[in-house]
Amino acid sequence: MTGFGSAEGEVGGALVAVEVRSVNHRFFNPSLKLPSEFARWEGDVREALRRSITRGHVSLFARIAREQSAGRIDEPRFAAYVQQLRDLQQRYQLDSALDVGTILRMPDVLATREEGSEVPGTAAELVEIVTRAVAAMDTMRLAEGARLSTYIGERLQLIADAVERVAGRAPQRLVEQRDRLRAAVQELAGGIAVDDQRLAQEVAILADRLDVSEEIARFRSHLDAFRATLEQAPAEGVGKRLGFLLQELLREANTTGSKANDAAILQEVLGIKEELERIREQVENLE
Repeated sequence: MTGFGSAEGEVGGALVAVEVRSVNHRFFNPSLKLPSEFARWEGDVREALRRSITRGHVSLFARIAREQSAGRIDEPRFAAYVQQLRDLQQRYQLDSALDVGTILRMPDVLATREEGSEVPGTAAELVEIVTRAVAAMDTMRLAEGARLSTYIGERLQLIADAVERVAGRAPQRLVEQRDRLRAAVQELAGGIAVDDQRLAQEVAILADRLDVSEEIARFRSHLDAFRATLEQAPAEGVGKRLGFLLQELLREANTTGSKANDAAILQEVLGIKEELERIREQVENLE
């Protein structure tokens, strides 16, 4: 699930800000953007993320809050940028005005330390800030997870209500089909005596073909299992189990619809499949 967290702290006396963002992904896929001064600690930061986050595309950005007075202009690099821009202006007949601020924003023109120097501090100081940023992100992810669980729970209840309406309609539909069959046979017989035993056999075959009691029982069982599994989130593998249960629920919906031969039940089945599709879109965030 998506999330964002940030934290600030000191590393070797310098103020450092860290931001962590995550989006859904099947695996742990980190992307780190650290200042060059922190490059040697990238492995420590990556491992800290791995310990805290099991899956997702995670982007981490860290920056050092530099004091302007501590800045040092690299004049050779500044001059080189000016010359390059002048050449481009002449070559492409651009406006000749150059803004000093633009040059200062070019890469590595303004530095706070001598070339090749290392920032004081330790990897542990940076990791501590990262840990707090991840904790803030997890708080947001958990809040989103709670909202997602509520939404899915509402959809499950709509499905459960529809299943109970199908269960209530099924016996009445069997009676109607039985009476319709008897009336059709009597009409075709044209007053000739009908073998009641043979008619009873045909009614029994019809009832067996239209019976959805097993589908209703499995529907209820899968819904209970879905709710129980949802309560375990964000445990490992929850998304896969929910995906499997969704497939089973859809299977029961299709079987019930194919057996229905009844407009009211077909309408309920269509509604169930629509809600299952809405749930599937959300469950993909947990897989």
